[in-house]
Amino acid sequence: MLDYDKEAERYDASRGGEPRAAAAADAVLGLVPRQARGLLDVACGTGIVTRRFAAARPGMRVTGVDLTPAMVRQAAARLPGAVVRADSRRLPFRDGQFDAVCTVWLLHLAAGPADVRAIVGECARVLRPGGVYVTTVDKAASHNVGSDIDVVLSPRPPSPVRDAAADVEAHAAAHGLVPAGRARFTGHGQGRSPRRTIADLRRGWFVTLPPGEPLAEEFARRLARLPDQDRPRPDPVFSLRAFHKPG
Repeated sequence: MLDYDKEAERYDASRGGEPRAAAAADAVLGLVPRQARGLLDVACGTGIVTRRFAAARPGMRVTGVDLTPAMVRQAAARLPGAVVRADSRRLPFRDGQFDAVCTVWLLHLAAGPADVRAIVGECARVLRPGGVYVTTVDKAASHNVGSDIDVVLSPRPPSPVRDAAADVEAHAAAHGLVPAGRARFTGHGQGRSPRRTIADLRRGWFVTLPPGEPLAEEFARRLARLPDQDRPRPDPVFSLRAFHKPG
């Protein structure tokens, strides 16, 4: 697992920067009703997407929350007075406080199904009746674009999938939320090159291939044999699901 305190400084630049943030924000807001007056961005990271929510909807109060101190500092610089440090499994907000809640690129990081249930449950709790919860699903699958890199990595030990769409829908249903739409958006600038993939491998990006382990180094050698070492392969396309809280 990556250390997100250490990742904070390079997080935006290494993940597509503003073009990816714009695509994510536009897709989320496309699922959020125009009349929403309060939005909570859970696991807001550096605030690069959160800031766009606020800019796009001037009449909507946007709040960000994240657990990682370095991420909170960056987000707070972008949204002064609107970012809180807290655990997504225990949100420090009252029941029904927000018209919309989103978790973008969070559920796949959960330690297990119980944590996913807790996160979805908290998002449902702080959502007002009539509100909408929006989340990314199937993140790992989004990165599999059918490239030669994917072919090389296909035999690696599989990672547990915490954000499978069917599982997320089941957790949402258990908390009284019903499906309300879906969307997709491109992760601009996240298409991997072989050389970048090797670097990610050696810094712990792939959780089932610990850096320095013989198996990880074997995959690094296979990747190093691919052509066009610095040519990015196609960008991932991420999936969103929206859920409505009946009122």
